[in-house]
Amino acid sequence: MTVPSEALRPGVPRPPRRNPSLRTVQPTPHFLPVSSETSAGGIVVDVRNGQPYAAIIARRNRSGKIEWCLPKGHLEGRESPEEAALREVAEETGIHGRIIRHLASIDYWFSGADRRIHKVVHHYLMGYISGSITVEGDPDHEAEDAAWVPLRDLTHELAYPNERRIVGIALDLLYRDAS
Repeated sequence: MTVPSEALRPGVPRPPRRNPSLRTVQPTPHFLPVSSETSAGGIVVDVRNGQPYAAIIARRNRSGKIEWCLPKGHLEGRESPEEAALREVAEETGIHGRIIRHLASIDYWFSGADRRIHKVVHHYLMGYISGSITVEGDPDHEAEDAAWVPLRDLTHELAYPNERRIVGIALDLLYRDAS
């Protein structure tokens, strides 16, 4: 396209010339199918000598590094998130608890080799009922270790920012009336 000289204003550059033989090739977008997953778990608290502790687990991430996280897992069959949270905590830590209240639900996206996954995880605050800390009952063998950690130190141990935020919510609830 040629721009007549009378159409040009002083100080305004001339539009670049385009070479019709050079065409930009647009990549064909590759869309992955999307699936949804729901998990549940939480923070089990036990008070020992006046100090609250929480049960956490160690798992390997995709690169093989150990990361400490809150126990959680997929809902099975027609399980409610509350039922799954209690079951998953018991399987991955050996600890049986009771749900005190819902803390928060987080959601995030990640990609697998053949699909994009939208994951929602429901987290609950739980009170200790019984059990000893162990990963021996984990049927998937995802948890490599489990430990009781002082609740005040929990945010320093957890690998994921969203889980540290969940702990912050639990701390606010537990200590709101103490001040």
